[in-house]
Amino acid sequence: MHDEDQPKAHVDENGNIHVPNRQESRSVRNAGWEVTEGDTVIRDSRRVMRTKRNAEDVVSLLKSVRGNLIGTTLSLAREGKNQYMQSLKDFWEVLRQPVWVPRKNKPPKEYSRGTLFVADVFRFGGTFAVIFLGLFVTLNFQSFSKIVTPYLDPVERISQADSGGNINIILPSIAKNDRAEGNLLDYLGEVGPPENWVMIPSLNIKVPLMEPSYSSLLREDWVGVEEDIQLALEHGVVHYPGTARPGQAGNFFITGHSSYYPWAKGDHKYVFARLHELVVGDEYWVYYGGDKHRYIVTGKKEVKPSDVTVLDQPINKRMGTLMTCTPVGTTLRRLILTSQEVDPLSGVALEVGQRETRVASAPLPSALPI
Repeated sequence: MHDEDQPKAHVDENGNIHVPNRQESRSVRNAGWEVTEGDTVIRDSRRVMRTKRNAEDVVSLLKSVRGNLIGTTLSLAREGKNQYMQSLKDFWEVLRQPVWVPRKNKPPKEYSRGTLFVADVFRFGGTFAVIFLGLFVTLNFQSFSKIVTPYLDPVERISQADSGGNINIILPSIAKNDRAEGNLLDYLGEVGPPENWVMIPSLNIKVPLMEPSYSSLLREDWVGVEEDIQLALEHGVVHYPGTARPGQAGNFFITGHSSYYPWAKGDHKYVFARLHELVVGDEYWVYYGGDKHRYIVTGKKEVKPSDVTVLDQPINKRMGTLMTCTPVGTTLRRLILTSQEVDPLSGVALEVGQRETRVASAPLPSALPI
């Protein structure tokens, strides 16, 4: 049989290859095709073609979904914009509508709804502001009264400095005698009382210094520490637990109320209401354990309530800190006044471990009692 008369391999409409004899089918099998008996059918790699078609279908589907999603999103955005603009137009038309307001013994007056709306907003806002201000002043009346009183009684604020730089001030509430000089040192005895006190002459403040319990601090129970401090504040200002004592290296930290709830216990709810009046160079005094300590204000700032760095204890300084809430009547921020401990007589800054100058207030006995 001639070659041209032999049946040749052909491909049907499904993509299958038909081979006429085994010999040729063997060569096709070796080429990687699948072969059948008789008229052998060799299938090409349908799996590859099917995968390719599936991939193309997925890509086409994703493009369709993306196109539909973008189209839907843009359509919704346009619809929302149109509705919003229409709502504004409708609202504006309502505001422009005339309203006749009757008046006593006068003909009605025409106003627009917008004018009446604005008037109502201001009326409501003003009423709310007046009520809020009234409640705020009422709740903090004692603090504001303490702030305003000195301006109504200027005699209380008379002060001057002598040639030696000492502050002369009239402080009848803390004077220990009737000395005419009026020097600050004349009002502070050399030997302190058994209780601890804080005195701020320029603000006419004399207040007990309280020591809260240390048990909560030792347990690191910070809620308990806060409760202990609040309890101690009922009786004066508080030496913050864990901070240095007067005369020691570190930060002698004092906190007190500038304002508090009127119904709360205690007589010192507004003791530090005027603390913001202190400036750098002012001084305050502390009687602690029978000793007298003098502090000069060196810095003034406001911090967030969460800023606990103000409690840091430097090992190379003898400093002090006064703290209270500010603005008065709120707990938004903390007013911090830092100070340096100085010698009570000379005013020179004291180094760590240095002793203060002391003057005996009475002659020593000739013999010890039996």
